[in-house]
Amino acid sequence: ETLQRIKSKRPELPVIMITKSEEERIMEEAIGSKISDYLIKPVNPNQILMAVKKILDNRRIQGEQAQSAYMREFRELAMQLGGRLNAEEWSEVYRRLCHWHLTLGDSGDGGMLEILENQHAEANHQFARFIEDHYEHWMTGMEQGPVMSHQVLPTWLPDALAGSEGRPLFLVVIDNLRWDQWRAIAPVLSDDWNIAEEKTYFSILPTATQYARNALFAGMTPADIARTKPECWVDESAEGSKNAHEAKLQEALFERMGVKGKTAYHKITSLEAGKRLADRFHEQKGQSVTTVVYNFVDMLSHARSEMEVIKELADDEAAYRSLTHSWFVHSPLKHMLDAMAEMGGRVVLTTDHGTMRVDHPVEVRGDRATNANLRYKVGKNLGYNAEDVMEVKQP
Repeated sequence: ETLQRIKSKRPELPVIMITKSEEERIMEEAIGSKISDYLIKPVNPNQILMAVKKILDNRRIQGEQAQSAYMREFRELAMQLGGRLNAEEWSEVYRRLCHWHLTLGDSGDGGMLEILENQHAEANHQFARFIEDHYEHWMTGMEQGPVMSHQVLPTWLPDALAGSEGRPLFLVVIDNLRWDQWRAIAPVLSDDWNIAEEKTYFSILPTATQYARNALFAGMTPADIARTKPECWVDESAEGSKNAHEAKLQEALFERMGVKGKTAYHKITSLEAGKRLADRFHEQKGQSVTTVVYNFVDMLSHARSEMEVIKELADDEAAYRSLTHSWFVHSPLKHMLDAMAEMGGRVVLTTDHGTMRVDHPVEVRGDRATNANLRYKVGKNLGYNAEDVMEVKQP
């Protein structure tokens, strides 16, 4: 009763309950009342001190430990960036940098975050040179490369299907989802899902949706799509949606892979469409593979650079992750994932490409026929500094 009265007047006030009672009912009532800690007598002063420290000094202690750990990691990463890394090692560097963005972002130490951002910028610079040196060889088969957009489903989906043991498999593609955003939303899924494996792959270039996602669902490069399925490829200069044939491309890929049973494809581009699918998601139970493409994060990234309100809400990377997390928790997609768990299904969750916040834009001059996409430029009369771009004269 005392706890309830305290919480009714000061719900934010931390409360430590010290009691002789070991009754499970009382423990559950205390937990249900959002108690901060629960100690059973007899207790010694150090136990009480530790409980108080955990509440009052938790953020400071964790922040200090994180800063100390990052400074050790900083030296290791700096040495690694000075060497010749392969694709797998670059993936590991990126995951480590994302880990520290998430960890130090919670500490609130602006100085340490600035050091991390500078190191990340240096890693980006080195990685861009790595891609310039190796990308063409990967695409022509002259060099063994990492798994890329057009290889993701043919390479990894068969194992997921084999391990499903007759349970439905759900392929969820969140457009424009970065690794750090995934790590921000992953804990939300922990109540219903066990994350069996996490992998990274490299997007093809250009990383724009019309190239990367078409390649993902086709299991082919854009050039091969245009050559073997011209009815499913929309040229750069053509009007209209350039991703309108993903369902057909996926169907053809599944047929080549020998996927058995019924399959379904759903693309969600609005809140209402998401709610409609979530409300009738139980109808997907009879499908062998159900694909859901969700476009919200991509729309959020565009709004971040175009709408003043979103600019204010997502002024830095930590705020951008927080906004993604908040959306996901309350989204129809989360309700769909809950339904997938109730069906006993398995989920393969991935993306088609990521996004970057540009601090130093590069000028590219072109005529009216030049495409408008900010990720890449195509044209006959382009003007640019060759040192600032990756130039492909015969793509």
